[in-house]
Amino acid sequence: MTHYKLSADFKLPANPKPIVVIGAGGIMEEAHLPAYRKANWPVLGIYDLQLEKAQRVASLFGIPAVYDSLEALVSNVPPDVVFDIAVPASRLIDILNQLPLGANVMMQKPMGETLEAAKEILHICETKHFTASVNFQMKLIPSIIAAKHLINQGAIGDLHDMEIRMNIYHPWELWEFLFGIPRMEMLYHSIHYMDMIAYFLGMPKQIYAKTFQHPKQMQLASTRSIIIFDYDRPIRAFVNTNHGHDFGLDHQDSFVKWEGTKGAIKATLGKNINFPKGEADHFAYFLSDHSTDGWIEATIPGAWYPDAFIATMADLQCAIEDPTSAHITSVKHAYDTMRLVEAAYLSNDRGGTPLPD
Repeated sequence: MTHYKLSADFKLPANPKPIVVIGAGGIMEEAHLPAYRKANWPVLGIYDLQLEKAQRVASLFGIPAVYDSLEALVSNVPPDVVFDIAVPASRLIDILNQLPLGANVMMQKPMGETLEAAKEILHICETKHFTASVNFQMKLIPSIIAAKHLINQGAIGDLHDMEIRMNIYHPWELWEFLFGIPRMEMLYHSIHYMDMIAYFLGMPKQIYAKTFQHPKQMQLASTRSIIIFDYDRPIRAFVNTNHGHDFGLDHQDSFVKWEGTKGAIKATLGKNINFPKGEADHFAYFLSDHSTDGWIEATIPGAWYPDAFIATMADLQCAIEDPTSAHITSVKHAYDTMRLVEAAYLSNDRGGTPLPD
C-alpha cells in the first residue's frame, strides 16, 4: 500500500525584498497586508488616490511612510522594493508606465480589462525588464496546494475530471467599480477558476462559455457563468458559478473537485460562503488503493486569507532571487489566463447552436 505525503508547503525566499503598496482598498487591508505581517515581511510605504484612506491603513499596519502621489512613492523608496499594486484593472497601464526600469511588481488581477490591455501590460513588463507577477492567489490556497502535491505524487492516478462550483451569495456592493463595466463575473471572479484549471490541466484546445445576469442584480453585466474547457483528450473540466443564491447558507456550495483514475479530492473553500466573514475550509480525499478507509478528512493548516497571499508574494520573491524558478504567477502565465477569459467572452457572444428544424 503506497503512502502519500499531505502537505501545503511552498517555497519561501531566502532574503525577501521590502514591499511598498499602491492602493488601500479592502483587498489590501483584508488580505495583502495581513499576509505580509504574518510572514514578517517589511512594508515601507503606501499610496492611494485618497490620502486619508492610505493614512488609516498605514496606522492599522504600522506602515512608516504615506505618500500623496505615485511619483513621491517611486522617488523615495529603495531600488529593490516590490511594488504591490491593488487597483482597478483599468489603472494598471498608467501605473506601470510610471515605475522604474527593472522594477519588481505584483499586480492584483485581472491583467487589464481586455486581452488588448493584457498585451500592453505584458509589453511594458518585458520592455522595462520587470520581474512581475499577477496575484492569481486561488491556486495557492493551502488546500489547493495540498491537492496539487497529492496529484503530483500520483495519488489519484491520471487526472481526468475537474469541477469548480460556486453557488453562493456575493456582496458585489463592496466593489463599486464593478457596477456598469461591460465585463464582470468571468473577468473579475471566474478568472481565478480558469487560471486554476489551466494550472492543473494545461491550456485547453477551446472554451465553451455562457455568462448570465441575475434578475435581482441587473446593474451588473453578469453574476453567473458556466465555462467548459475542451481538451484533445478525455477530460471533463468546467466552472459553474452562481453568485445570487440568497437563500441562506444550507445549500451554498464553494468547492473544487478533482477525479483521477485512482481516486478523488474535494476542497471546500469556505471563504466564499457567507462572504466576507466566511466559513471553515474542508479537505477530503478518496484513494482507490485505500478504499476501505472511504473518504479521508484532513485538516490543512492555513486559509485563503491571508496564506494564499503569502504564497503569491513568495512565488514572486523567489523569482527575483532566482530567475530560473517556476514563477507560476508570472505575467506570462497571467497572459495565458487572459486568453482563456477572452475565449470565454467570444464563446458567450457567439451564442449556442440553433435547434435543427
